[in-house]
Amino acid sequence: MSSYSASARRHRPPAPKTSSGAFWMVATMLLGLMAGVIGVFALLMWADAREPRAAALPAAAAAPATDPNVALPLTSFAGIVPGNAAELAAAHKPTSAALPPIPAGDLVKVQMTLKDMTVEIAPGVKYNTWAFDGHGAPGPVINVREGQTVEMTLTNGGAIPHSIDFHAARIAPNVAFKDVAPGESITFRFTASDPGVFMYHCGTKPVLAHIANGMYGAIVVQPKAALPRVDNEYVLVGSEWYLNGDGIKEPASLDFAKAHARMPDWVTFNGYANQYVTHPLTAKPGETTRFWVVAAGPTNNVNFHVVGGMLDRAWGNGDVTNPPQTGVQTVLVPAGGGAVFDVKLDKEGLYPFVSHAFADVDLGQVGLLKVGNPKGKPSH
Repeated sequence: MSSYSASARRHRPPAPKTSSGAFWMVATMLLGLMAGVIGVFALLMWADAREPRAAALPAAAAAPATDPNVALPLTSFAGIVPGNAAELAAAHKPTSAALPPIPAGDLVKVQMTLKDMTVEIAPGVKYNTWAFDGHGAPGPVINVREGQTVEMTLTNGGAIPHSIDFHAARIAPNVAFKDVAPGESITFRFTASDPGVFMYHCGTKPVLAHIANGMYGAIVVQPKAALPRVDNEYVLVGSEWYLNGDGIKEPASLDFAKAHARMPDWVTFNGYANQYVTHPLTAKPGETTRFWVVAAGPTNNVNFHVVGGMLDRAWGNGDVTNPPQTGVQTVLVPAGGGAVFDVKLDKEGLYPFVSHAFADVDLGQVGLLKVGNPKGKPSH
């Protein structure tokens, strides 16, 4: 051991007396007690800071269903039909998808009366709509030629204000698309100057509610320079329905919270689920069929696809003034937009046409194009 260490031991100060050791023990205990008090105080402050947020939860849950920022428990009635749904589907008179003829003359007069009415949107499922022309949903198809003048007269036979907004019109909306009070009418004119297929709909606030309640339709503007000749022409308007009940024992109405949450119960072509599965559209082998497609929404797109075929000509965004795409498998039709598709099918068969968002297919947005007299059942 070094002399330094030994010397240090020899000259080490005497150990503290017992009274000094007790002092340090008490000091240590006091410091521990103070730390505990500070910890408890901090915990109370943290809990107090969280208390307002916790208290706000019941108020949020009690907020009205029309508030899109409130998360509410939502009930789905998707796909719910009565036990005799197959019989009801077979007895259903399908909405005609055939494109109507173009009226003669330079002026096309269109008159619509808005009505509150109950319609069937799936086998045995009824819904309280706000309807154009007592037609249910969608409203009547308007077919005109580029350059014709459309004179629109809208009469409101419903219980609340409504309006009509034409995507095909170049016009001041505050003049033409303004609200019409119950019992009143409005008349305006516009020139159909843009060829294609367009949506029309009620533009009264909240627009989401008015479209979701069935206030939409399609207007076709044929170009002066005719499109390639086809054998069949059909109009398909895609839309979705948001129900506050199953609609079986009594008609359902709009669940606005579900519309905001994008949680549809049914998704359809021309207002009724699967109607063109039970009652297919038709063509002959070798014929070309033209689909004029509008995605009315109010929120969903239509991802148009024909199973077993190609979209031989596709005019996206409803614009038929530009050359079409050719040999396309699927084309997106955005909500509020339109598109035109030509499909030539040479072989007999049952060809499903769908929105290729298959959650929508499961909720009813599917139909069949029956080519010839095929045997067997659909593949999809």
